[in-house]
Amino acid sequence: MINTRMVGAVLLLAMGGTEALQGQTDITARAAEVRFGGRLHSQFATSSAEDGKSTDFFTRRARLTIDVSVSDLLVGRVQPDFGGGELELKDAYFRLNIHPGFRISAGQFKRAFDIFQLDSSTDIVVVERTGRINGGSSCAGPGGTCALSRFTEKLAYSDRDIGFKADGAIGDRLSYMATLTNGTGTAGSDENSGKSLAGRISVRMTDGVSLSGNVSRHDFVRGDGDTGAATAYGADLDFGGFRRGTHLQIGLIGGANWRLEAPAGSEIPRFLTAQAIMSRYVALEGDAFAGVEPMARVSWGDPDRGAMNDTALLLTPGVFLYVAGKNRIGVNLDIYDPGSSARELSFKLQTYLYY
Repeated sequence: MINTRMVGAVLLLAMGGTEALQGQTDITARAAEVRFGGRLHSQFATSSAEDGKSTDFFTRRARLTIDVSVSDLLVGRVQPDFGGGELELKDAYFRLNIHPGFRISAGQFKRAFDIFQLDSSTDIVVVERTGRINGGSSCAGPGGTCALSRFTEKLAYSDRDIGFKADGAIGDRLSYMATLTNGTGTAGSDENSGKSLAGRISVRMTDGVSLSGNVSRHDFVRGDGDTGAATAYGADLDFGGFRRGTHLQIGLIGGANWRLEAPAGSEIPRFLTAQAIMSRYVALEGDAFAGVEPMARVSWGDPDRGAMNDTALLLTPGVFLYVAGKNRIGVNLDIYDPGSSARELSFKLQTYLYY
C-alpha cells in the first residue's frame, strides 16, 4: 500500500521545485543546493503464456530524483519510485568526495557487481534486464527466466542494498568500487548478523573499451536458521557507449546458486550464465526524431552445473526510437527457450520520459 502522506509530501515538494526551476536548474534549501529530476517509464507487455496474466499495461517506473549538494565534499541523493502503484525507495545515500581516487558513501545504492545492473535504466537498450515473460517461464533456483540479470538479482549478488560503498579512479585507466551491505536488499533491517561484500575493478584498455572483473559474497539464512554464505565471480567487456554508434557489452558470471536446496553436508549447486548485448545508434536528420537504435541480446544460463537438460537461452531483438536525449520509445521481443519445455515469447513496448 502507498503511504498517502509521504506521496503528498513528495508531490508538494516536486510542485514547489517545478516553480523554482522555471528560471534556473538549481534551488537553495537551507545550506544546500537541490536539483530535481526523474523518469517515467510506461510499459505494455504481452506474452504467449496462457494463464490469464499475459497482457498488461502498467507504470514500470515513476521516479523523482532529488540530488543534494552541500559542498564539493558532501553530496547526496534521495530517489523514491511510485512504479507499479507502490512506493519504494531506490537510491538514498550520503557521499563524501574525499578525493577522485577515494569516495565513500553510506545509505542505499547498487552493489558493486555486474555492469548490466550498474547501468541506469535510462540508458539500457533492453526493456527488461531479466527478460521477464508475463505469466510464464521458470528457471531452477532464481525463478523467472534463466537470464544473467535474473541470476544476479534473485541470488542477491547485485542490485540495491543498504550499507557502505567506496569507489574512485586511480589514474586514467583504473577504477574500482567496493560495497559492504546488509544483504537483504531494500527491505531495511538485516535478517542476521552476517554482511555481504562485493567488489569490482575496471581497466580502460583504450578509448571506449574497458575490461572489468567482479566478485560478490552474499550472506543468507539457511533452512535450519543458520547463516550461510555464497560467492559469485564475473567479468565483463564494455566496447563503445550509449548513444555513440556501436555499443557492445559482454558478461560472464558463475557462482553458488544458494536458492537451490542442497542435501545436508553437500556443496551448494553452481550456476553459470553469459550475456551479450549489442546496439547501433544512428542519428537522424530532421526535427521529429533524434535517432534510431536497433539492438540484440543473447543471454544463456545454467542454474545447476551438476544437472542435465536445465540450460536455457534468451534472445531479444528490438529497436529504440529517440525523440531527444534519453527520451525514447523502445520495443523488445523476448524469445525464451528453456530447452526441456515449450518456447515462450513476450512483446514489450515501453516509453521513456526523462526530465
